[in-house]
Amino acid sequence: MASDSAESNMDREMILADFQACTGIDNIAEAITLLELNNWDLVAAINGVIPQENGILQSKFSSEGSQASMYGPPSHAEAADAAAGGAVPPPSSSSSSSSPPSSSALAFCPINSSSRHIVERQPRMLNFKVEYRQRCVELVLEEGSTVGEIKQILESELAVPVSKMQLKGWKSGDVSDSTVLKSLHLPKNNSLYVLTPDIAPTASTSKNSALQDSLNQSFLLIISHREAQRDYSLNFPGSRTIQEVKRNISDLTNIPVRHQQWEGWPASASDDSMTLALSGISYPCHHLSVCRRSSPANMQEPTEECADVHMISDSEGDDFEDASEFGVDDSEMFGMGSSSCRKSPMMPENSENEADALLHFTAEFSSRYGETHPMFFIGSLEAASQEAFYGKARDRKLLAIYLHNDDSVLSNVFCSQMMCADSIVSYLSQNFITWAWDVTKEANKARLLTMCTRHFGSVVTQTIRTYNTDQFPLLLIVMGKRTSNEVLNVIQGNTTVDELMMRLMAAMEIFTAQQQEDIKDEDEREARETVKREQDEAYRLSLEADRKKREAQEREEAEQVRLEQMRKEQEEEKEAIRLSLEQALPPEPEEESAEQISKLRIRTPSGEFLERRFLSSCKLQVLFDFVASKGYPFEEFKLLTTFPRRNLQYGCVAAFVFLHL
Repeated sequence: MASDSAESNMDREMILADFQACTGIDNIAEAITLLELNNWDLVAAINGVIPQENGILQSKFSSEGSQASMYGPPSHAEAADAAAGGAVPPPSSSSSSSSPPSSSALAFCPINSSSRHIVERQPRMLNFKVEYRQRCVELVLEEGSTVGEIKQILESELAVPVSKMQLKGWKSGDVSDSTVLKSLHLPKNNSLYVLTPDIAPTASTSKNSALQDSLNQSFLLIISHREAQRDYSLNFPGSRTIQEVKRNISDLTNIPVRHQQWEGWPASASDDSMTLALSGISYPCHHLSVCRRSSPANMQEPTEECADVHMISDSEGDDFEDASEFGVDDSEMFGMGSSSCRKSPMMPENSENEADALLHFTAEFSSRYGETHPMFFIGSLEAASQEAFYGKARDRKLLAIYLHNDDSVLSNVFCSQMMCADSIVSYLSQNFITWAWDVTKEANKARLLTMCTRHFGSVVTQTIRTYNTDQFPLLLIVMGKRTSNEVLNVIQGNTTVDELMMRLMAAMEIFTAQQQEDIKDEDEREARETVKREQDEAYRLSLEADRKKREAQEREEAEQVRLEQMRKEQEEEKEAIRLSLEQALPPEPEEESAEQISKLRIRTPSGEFLERRFLSSCKLQVLFDFVASKGYPFEEFKLLTTFPRRNLQYGCVAAFVFLHL
């Protein structure tokens, strides 16, 4: 299958080259269109452009054709005359008798190897207009020449060494010196320019700095897509070629370059390889419009439809075939497709759980654009805000909210080229918490607006409402602040990778400055809190020591009170016993008592003396009770005799022992 396709492509290249040589049509797009009208039948296409006066050139030659072959191949000039409709003259007068009749004259032209008549055609010549500072050099070379040969000619014309020369303006980007011009499929007329960054301009060439400045300027092209009634505002550097602009528009509108019909280009923009700086467009803003050309099958007057064909360039990727012939849609060629063709939406409608909706979004995003994409936060917008803003100052990050809309033609380009770029993915993963939402469905959009109002305020919600579908997708950069969250930037879908990276880095600079202040404030606050905690701990320990001291004192005082109470109770008990003993004593006998009495004198520990008379018949217990009634109970004191010294408490005397004083 691959070999058949390659052989078919080569046949078509030969047919195209033969057709251009016969008809003199240099514009490849116009030639392809005419061949497509005739299903790539070379003879039919030539007859459609150059109708014959005396017959029709057929792919299967008649007997007259075989007769004409007797005269041998005509010259290139004769072929051109024949292509213009004239008959081929006889080769010489000597052979006039054998000349075929004029009615059978054929228009000879170079045709491919499948034809019976093979005519060697002249090499195709290419015209180049090369600009360098204030000079312009025009060159004519065969398409078999190389880029290096052009530089060698320019070296002699401009006195600029080849090693310091950069030849720009090729529609396929930068090429090497060994590249053959034929492999670039260039049109007949081409515009190039020479850059010499290593050679400083002299005083005589200082005026050329304006050209260099114009190449570095940024042009704003406001391009109106008439069929979709949409406007695109795109920024391009002055060094970008018209061909590159048309390819970018092909990505946005799904219109192949060769099917684009433009309005608004200035008359000086006659070549798609021309840079915007040299094309004559207005600076800084220029308005253009584009639409799809009518299908070749519906073209009644090809010459009129192709009146502006010089502005419709052939694309390298297109070559000579329309992808639709092989069942491939143009949108699939550019990795784009209408959102209505998607079988699965990016996010289900009316999902109850935000985490489940984000899981579905991530899976669908990966299936469409590959596994290389930012790591989307799985959870609610509130949880993403908490993760980004409310940790420690050193751990905080910016919050990137990606809002997707399948109805926008920019969504596929933005996702595949920007959101999946390695530099963007790495930068977002390191410095951002990325949260995503799909606003294609109205229910999901309303839900998003409600969440934004709750977390960011009505201003952010109103800002999102102001963007129409064509401006999506959006990337909101949100920074957390002390009082409220702030949206630093809103990046629309019509941007480039470099511009997106610059805007992300600019937001990161603002965030880093704020983060340093927050870290400083947090460190100072933690230092104050540490001192306060130490003071509180010292105060707590002091209170604890005071409490223990107070409790010990209270226990001691309570013990003293208890002991005092016990002592008092004991004294009261002793006093009660003493009184009871005192009352129980028999009365002291009189000195003149008839009974024998004894008068005892007892010395107390304090040195006092107790005296009392006792009957000789009294028991010793009466003496003990008397001494106890005076405050000296026998449990605490001993009652001793002086001589002989004896403890009366251990005596077994039943009667009183009389002691004579």
